[in-house]
Amino acid sequence: MLIFLALGLVFSLAGCSPAAPGVGTSTPEPSPTLEPSPAPPAPTEEIPTGPLIINLWIPSQFDPQGDSPAGKLLAARLDEFTTRRSGVIIETRIKDVEGPGGIADTLNTASDAAPLALPDLVALPYATLQSTTAEGLLHPFDGLTAVMDDPDWYEYARQLSHIQNNVFGIPFAGDALLMVYRPEIIEAPPANWAALPELGKSLAFAAAAPTALFPLTLYRASGGLVIDEEAHPVLEVTPLSDVLNFFSQGSRSGYFPFSLTQFETQEQLWNAYQEGQADMVITWASRYLQAPLEDSALAGIPTANSIPYSIGTGWAWALTSADPQRQELAAELAEFLTTAEFLAEWNAAAGYLPPRPSALTTWEDNPQRNLLIQVSQSAQLIPTNEILDALGPALSSSTISVLKDQADPDTAAQSAVDMLVVP
Repeated sequence: MLIFLALGLVFSLAGCSPAAPGVGTSTPEPSPTLEPSPAPPAPTEEIPTGPLIINLWIPSQFDPQGDSPAGKLLAARLDEFTTRRSGVIIETRIKDVEGPGGIADTLNTASDAAPLALPDLVALPYATLQSTTAEGLLHPFDGLTAVMDDPDWYEYARQLSHIQNNVFGIPFAGDALLMVYRPEIIEAPPANWAALPELGKSLAFAAAAPTALFPLTLYRASGGLVIDEEAHPVLEVTPLSDVLNFFSQGSRSGYFPFSLTQFETQEQLWNAYQEGQADMVITWASRYLQAPLEDSALAGIPTANSIPYSIGTGWAWALTSADPQRQELAAELAEFLTTAEFLAEWNAAAGYLPPRPSALTTWEDNPQRNLLIQVSQSAQLIPTNEILDALGPALSSSTISVLKDQADPDTAAQSAVDMLVVP
């Protein structure tokens, strides 16, 4: 009996002891705690280890690798910039501005297809600066430079830099319409319309040019508006009639000959002047400054009231890179290429008007300096592409009809105004 009691006590104690793992128990083991997986390392921006390359696109007439004095000056200036900014290399690419494969065409095609192939800074004439800005291919300089706040800019150049109230270009070369004449034949160039009949000499201009720049200049000098209050292209009858009467009188007197209606381009006009077909010609300052003629000199455009007036245009550096670091460096380079000291020397060599007054005043060796200062001060920016496209045909048509004696000036002026009436 004691044996049975002892055995029962043993089994009872065994039932109270913990069970061996995995044997005779229904209590689940606790699940192991899952530690969170470490996050993958954040991608780090690759820091370039080599030099920073700034791509510059410019047309052939400004080629820094060429043998021209202007090209050599630009090359030296670019070298100076890279010397001051260690770790920076400037690569220049020569491209035409317009046409297939040109700067404008490449900017358009590469902006979506190959944005990394875009340059950082480009040289553009005002007309292309407008069109590429409208297409969203350029970036403003606002916030990157305050150089256009400097008072040392001619007014037309300041206007040229601003598009849609933003700075999209920093001017480096200016131009303006003026008159070239032969001093041996014309002792005193005419300052007003009344002086032309007394000279008895012909004044040539591109009467058939689609943009009609000379009629437009005289029209604006006479107070004519080119846009109305709603920003529509407009012509006013009275000032236009005055200009066309001036042309009509010149046609009858011979100083605006019928042959002017054959000139559509500045090249045709300049060749005619060089061949002696006229003793005075209306052309761009750059055409004369780049190839001065020994027998010729410069003068202002004759206006109705003798008050100097001209239209101006020019070239500017434009920003194409979307990368903030490259934008900042490209803006710094554009500033460096447009200081008054550099532009004074470079524009003289390149045959353009300096867009800064302090640069032009240093041209003490140029006998035409005072005249060029006057022209630059009186110049107003050429109208926009849209305005020229609208006004040009109307002005050209009315001018030709009067020179050919196909319409009287007042009727031709009214017809031109009616062409621009907005329905």
